[in-house]
Amino acid sequence: MPWDREQMAARAAQELQDGTYVNLGIGIPTLVSNYIPEGVEVTLQSENGMLGMGPFPYDGEEDPDLINAGKQTITELPHTSYFDSAMSFGMIRGGKIAMAILGAMEVAENGDLANWMIPKKLVKGMGGAMDLVAGVQRVVVVMDHTNKAGESKLLKECTLPLTGKGVVDRIITNLGVLDVVEGGLRIVECAVGVSEEELRAATAGTIVE
Repeated sequence: MPWDREQMAARAAQELQDGTYVNLGIGIPTLVSNYIPEGVEVTLQSENGMLGMGPFPYDGEEDPDLINAGKQTITELPHTSYFDSAMSFGMIRGGKIAMAILGAMEVAENGDLANWMIPKKLVKGMGGAMDLVAGVQRVVVVMDHTNKAGESKLLKECTLPLTGKGVVDRIITNLGVLDVVEGGLRIVECAVGVSEEELRAATAGTIVE
């Protein structure tokens, strides 16, 4: 049985290291804040100017003035701080953020990432993804393994406009976890109930041992 969105977010939360600063991208990555492991202290950064994001609010407790980069309502913590976009991107471009957990439309076997636009479709803007993948120390992608047509989103080469070249370190999908290594992708683990053969068959990129 493939992982659902919540299970993918929970698995991504296992990548968090104590004491680090982490940026969560739009989509499934935002759910990671609800699954931070016990005993792990991380500071979540949002590029719209917030350091120290809390989990999502309960129904009825939302504050419309507290939002993340994806315009979702969030909560603050006792140590939360706020600042302008210039300082936020100064942190990102200056290498102060240890990890970014991002969504993706496509990832290539060499770590190329496409996650910001589909040609001829209206987009709101590039966002901060290009700065993030260039500035952080580690990039973890959380995404569905295939598109709605059942075609692999883990490819030999991306077909969509790139966000960054060779920037992805680890990919967490609904079928399992893969690392970008020399020569292609290496399987780290399969989702419960998913065989390695099924994961390989769903992957267009090169799988290496």
